[in-house]
Amino acid sequence: MLKYFCFFIVFAGLLSSYDATAQEHMMKADSATVQQKAVKKPDEKVHSPRKATLYSAVFPGLGQIYNKKYWKVPLIYGGFFGFASIIKWNNDHYLTYQQAYSDITDKDPNTNSFLDIEYSKYVDFNKPQIVAQYADKLKSARDQAQRNRDMSIIYTTAFYALNIIDASVDAHFFNFDIGDDLSFVWSPETLMCLDQRTVGVRCRVTF
Repeated sequence: MLKYFCFFIVFAGLLSSYDATAQEHMMKADSATVQQKAVKKPDEKVHSPRKATLYSAVFPGLGQIYNKKYWKVPLIYGGFFGFASIIKWNNDHYLTYQQAYSDITDKDPNTNSFLDIEYSKYVDFNKPQIVAQYADKLKSARDQAQRNRDMSIIYTTAFYALNIIDASVDAHFFNFDIGDDLSFVWSPETLMCLDQRTVGVRCRVTF
């Protein structure tokens, strides 16, 4: 129990040391910020997150260009091209199965697009029960293609929204400066706790 209490004292000391150091550097940072604002040129251009968001909403990728993240533009259009290809592929299959299902259920001998389906060569069209099963398969394939097409459209919409969010976030951090002042230093230290010598670790974060 005594050991745990000593560890608690050491931990509290570390927290207080970190808090004091952090407050000191926060005060310096606030002072530096005030000085920077004082010397800021009135005609200095401000990077606008609103513009970046609007640009990407109107024309995907334009916000990334505004943020000078040019390498993201090919990724965005590659993504849109991929989603468009998937949507077209599923839609073509939906139309094919839809027409085949319509032809096999309309009882018109002149409409036989269902024969163009590769699986039809395994179907005995002289047996009504087999034909009915084949029609059910066509209906299931049509519904699956339609579901895949609709989900692809939803994913494309989400990708479009992600393009807008990405431009907005990048614009907010456009002027964010990551300096070399950030450091983390730790060192072993011996402390006295209730007349007992305890070994601890002293940490200091500088920013």
